[in-house]
Amino acid sequence: MNYRKEYEGLLEQIADEADRIAMEYFRSERLAAKRKHDGSVVTVADRAIEEMARERAAKSGLQLETYGEEFGGKEHPQGRRLIIDPIDGTEEFSRGIATFGTLLGVETGGEVVAGLVSAPALGTRWRAYRGEGAWRDEQRLQVSEVGRLAEAMVITCGTDVRKDHEAVQRMRRLTDGAAYSHGFGGFWQHMLVAEGAADVGIDVRVAAWDVAPLLVIVEEAGGRATNFTGERTIYGGSLVTSNGRLHEEVLQKLK
Repeated sequence: MNYRKEYEGLLEQIADEADRIAMEYFRSERLAAKRKHDGSVVTVADRAIEEMARERAAKSGLQLETYGEEFGGKEHPQGRRLIIDPIDGTEEFSRGIATFGTLLGVETGGEVVAGLVSAPALGTRWRAYRGEGAWRDEQRLQVSEVGRLAEAMVITCGTDVRKDHEAVQRMRRLTDGAAYSHGFGGFWQHMLVAEGAADVGIDVRVAAWDVAPLLVIVEEAGGRATNFTGERTIYGGSLVTSNGRLHEEVLQKLK
């Protein structure tokens, strides 16, 4: 099946409108940010983008269910669905930091077959369709060829030491063995892995909408994406992306 032909039009249309909505509110006095029960931030832009995406998916004729961060959906449907994080990096977005984006994935029978990440404040969009490679704008992506952790750049997520003390200790073991390490959360670290600019990306706590497009983009760039225990799934609660060559060594460090 040609997944690009099937889904590209819808994903690009949603991303275009999501960019417009996000930038309308970004660094604006109109942005209203609140804390959800889990302590994460939600804004009027998050809700507006997801509502728009659901409406467009429903009218697309593609018979897609929708699963999103703000309005939920079925956990494990049998058919096809659009998975959306309307603004990944809402904390950054609400503070006027440019590293936020809309994440879109299409899942069919448990497999993510299409993914798009749009970061309007960075002026960049990443996309992948199964069997057709991964792209940043018009440039085809390829992961790095670094074969030793001691020569690698590892990027880790931001963590709450009070909640993630054990995970922090695991990541410290990993970064202690790397040549270089940096820390910031969200999609961007994994896109840097797909681009070959970084070699490993780590996220301690993720949901399916945080991961769906990242997995297919990294894999189509030649890398690997699993959770901490090595499962290739968007439902594993954590995310490890790498150039593939380093993956097993990284997983061992995280045990």
